[in-house]
Amino acid sequence: MTGSAPAPASSRVLASVLFTDLVDSTSRASAMGDRAWTELLERHHRAVRDAVERQGGRTVKMLGDGVLATFAGPAQAVRCAERIIDSSRMQGLELRSGVHTGEVEVSSDDVAGLAVHLAARIMALAGAGEVLVSRTVRDLVVGSELRFADRGQHRIKGIDEPWQLYALA
Repeated sequence: MTGSAPAPASSRVLASVLFTDLVDSTSRASAMGDRAWTELLERHHRAVRDAVERQGGRTVKMLGDGVLATFAGPAQAVRCAERIIDSSRMQGLELRSGVHTGEVEVSSDDVAGLAVHLAARIMALAGAGEVLVSRTVRDLVVGSELRFADRGQHRIKGIDEPWQLYALA
């Protein structure tokens, strides 16, 4: 009755963040034409949502020809990225992906925070067909069947220190 209202609970949670992007999608869309490209992209999006769901993740949003998804654990995110890359190849598409685990701010329809930015920047450094992950992810999946190849230290835009990155082997 008197006093102050309790502070709202934090909307920050630990999550593994997956970003994907189709490689050379603009030139592919130009060559195919709008209708054919849109149909292919819709099939790709269905396959992506299915892969995210099968790995227990949440599709946060589709970003043109990419996806932002979150998972409770990093192995789920990495395995999902691998599944999406395989599915994309079967559709004649090349995809790159990035995964980072960290705290994110969660709202009803989005996620935000530095961990999201890092996952996006890591994805941007990935090559076609590559699942690129932060050292955080690599360290957290120790003991899993996942194996990684060292891709060295990279400067990530907006971050002062270099980050060690690894590719799924």
